[in-house]
Amino acid sequence: MTVADDALALTDDLVRLRHALHRHPEIGLHLPRTQQTVLEALAGLDLEITTGDALSSVTAVLRGGGTAGRSGPGAHPGQRPVVLLRADMDALPVTEELDVGYRSEVDGVMHACGHDLHVTSLVGAAHLLSAQRDSLPGDVVLMFQPGEEGFDGAGHMIAEGVLDAAGRRADAAYALHVMSSLAPRGHVVSRPGPMLSASDGLFVTLHGRGGHGSAPHNAADPVPALGEIVLGAQAVATRVVGPFQTGLVTFGHLKAGTRRNVIPSTAYAEATIRTVDPAVRERLRDALVRYCEGVAAAHGLTAEVRFEPEYPVTVNDAAEYDFVAATLGELFGPDRFSPMPDPIAGAEDFSRVLAEVPGVMVFLGAALEGRDWQTAPDNHSALAGFDDSVLPDGAALLAHLAERRLDQLAR
Repeated sequence: MTVADDALALTDDLVRLRHALHRHPEIGLHLPRTQQTVLEALAGLDLEITTGDALSSVTAVLRGGGTAGRSGPGAHPGQRPVVLLRADMDALPVTEELDVGYRSEVDGVMHACGHDLHVTSLVGAAHLLSAQRDSLPGDVVLMFQPGEEGFDGAGHMIAEGVLDAAGRRADAAYALHVMSSLAPRGHVVSRPGPMLSASDGLFVTLHGRGGHGSAPHNAADPVPALGEIVLGAQAVATRVVGPFQTGLVTFGHLKAGTRRNVIPSTAYAEATIRTVDPAVRERLRDALVRYCEGVAAAHGLTAEVRFEPEYPVTVNDAAEYDFVAATLGELFGPDRFSPMPDPIAGAEDFSRVLAEVPGVMVFLGAALEGRDWQTAPDNHSALAGFDDSVLPDGAALLAHLAERRLDQLAR
């Protein structure tokens, strides 16, 4: 039997676990119920398990019993190869509109990004790898991470030592992310180099002088200036970002005033900035801050402009990508893996791991049965849906990558 066959045998357990996670989603760094569910799902496996201090993470180390190459008889345990597998666990503040039997039971919270499938896939991989422990010539770190959705959970876990949990720095790291609309169900895509963009926040507060809506000449109205900034920022981006580079500015939150006939004294806006080139990231930051301050001055206002760096670019190691492409072609067949032509503008804190350890993130198509993946609601939508049928694929994918990479590293 292959690892894919072994994963299929786990299907019922995987589906039950995924549905339990989906019904009880949690947000942020503190996910006590999710953490307990993961610990229960790993119970009975011979793992070295620790939980986080600053967040409700779970780190489990599986010690392989195989010997080969540099991990042969007499080798020091610290020299055994180490592979890290990561799954993010947190949900989103989204009210679920999808009519499924395992719908979220928590008001206003939903696994709209498929992290419940990531956790389930990694638990499945833990079971698959445990079954072949005696032949593994190295160790596997299982990283169950809270707080990916804007809370930098990966950064917190790195600070608490997850990359060295096996006793030495991991040699390679892998993660999968399910997608509701990027690829056909069961199809895997990835690319070498930049995979996802950097994410930064732009926060603008304009200070003016309030007044009556009938007498704007007696006030210093921040609202028109805010509108100018929102629209003009798009032009700024086209003038500092090259035509074949990425520099995306999207304003998602605006706030000003209380009534239609009252000129407010302040106006506020927040934008997300996406880039894949550090030099472009710096140029766009400087240009936007300068532009916001200049527009405010032109309107007789003052501005507080804050640019907050968030997640860096997610960069797949080129050599690791070649390994993943060959390994997943071996596992699923060449027709189920393909390269992505371009990065996407989403962001990921797995970028923090890949900045320290060579590795790869892959996307797994998971559109619901009966949906056309090309028109299906995207991740983060209240209607986003992910099919249970990909759970064995996810478990097999992670387990197979770990097994094959340990074999290579141990030669």
